[in-house]
Parts: sequence; C-alpha cells; structure tokens
Amino acid sequence: MPKDPNMLLSYVNTQLRDNYDSLEDLAAANDVSAADICDKLAAIGYVYDEALKRFINK
Repeated sequence: MPKDPNMLLSYVNTQLRDNYDSLEDLAAANDVSAADICDKLAAIGYVYDEALKRFINK
C-alpha cells in the first residue's frame, strides 16, 4: 500500500470500487488495520463513508 496519504486515498478508493466489498476486507487482504487507513486519511481531511463505500472529504 502507498505510504503517501494522497496516493493511499486514490489506491484505497479504487480498490474499494473495483475489488472489495468493505474497508475491512481490503485491510485484511493487505495485512493492515482499517483503523490505520482511516487515521492516515483523516490526517489529510478524509473520512470513510460506509454507505458510499469510499473515503470522502470532511
């Protein structure tokens, strides 16, 4: 997974759209915690919207 938060945002949203049913599935497949992803993206102003299944700007 990308270390840069902006690249991570793009990667995660693309993966969620194309390959995974949930953030938890994506995190498990990449051996990271969903909370870590959320924390890194929150630092650049994004939160996970479960209904949309993607990270959106706060």
